[in-house]
Amino acid sequence: MLVKTVLSACLAATTLAGGVAAEPARDGQDHGQDAASQRRQQGQNLPVREIERRVVPRVPGSQYLGFDFDPATDIYTLKFLRNGSVIWVEVDGRTGRIVRRTGD
Repeated sequence: MLVKTVLSACLAATTLAGGVAAEPARDGQDHGQDAASQRRQQGQNLPVREIERRVVPRVPGSQYLGFDFDPATDIYTLKFLRNGSVIWVEVDGRTGRIVRRTGD
C-alpha cells in the first residue's frame, strides 16, 4: 500500500514538473504587448494604432519596423529603417507625444 502511494506521488510530481517545463517561455516583447493592451483597454493609454497613425508620417522616407512597449514608463518605442540607419522614436503612451528621437 505504501509503495502504491509513493508511486502515485512520484507520478503526480513528474506530471506537474513536465507541464511547467513544456510551457514555452515568454520574452519581454510579449509581456510589453500584453501590458500595452491591458492599459489601452482600461483607458490609460492610447491604442498603438493611434500612436502609429500620428508618428509614422513624421518619419518620411523610412520603413516602419514595429514597436516595443515599456510598461514601467508607458513609453512606446517605434522603430524605423531609412538608408541603412535605425531610427528610434519614443512616444508617451498616455498622450501620444513624442518624447525622444534617436538615429538619423
